[in-house]
Amino acid sequence: QVKLVESGGGLVQAGGSLRLSCAASGSIFRMTVMGWYRQAPGKQRERVARIISGGSTDYADSVKGRFTISRDNAKNTLYLQMNSLKPEDTAVYYCHAPGVLSSKWAAPNDYWGQGTQVTVSS
Repeated sequence: QVKLVESGGGLVQAGGSLRLSCAASGSIFRMTVMGWYRQAPGKQRERVARIISGGSTDYADSVKGRFTISRDNAKNTLYLQMNSLKPEDTAVYYCHAPGVLSSKWAAPNDYWGQGTQVTVSS
């Protein structure tokens, strides 16, 4: 099993910055893709950004130029640097790792973290 634990959320004023972290632990043979999702009250969960182990990234249009996703493969840790935050960025942010292999012969599994709250005040 794999556990994802997010940290770094909090309350920040508009225009401020936060850095989220997601530490993955457990039996990990291969974890190619990791990503960040968010869910605001009354809205569907949406993908914010994702990164492939080779370094390729993609972002939601709403965060392009403001957020940067990165990962430390040696530490199995995912980051999201969020700059120029806006009130509409307020949401619970979740770490996601799809298709994780716990061994060479295991079936892939998807994992989610428990979420971390980000609140941006105007």
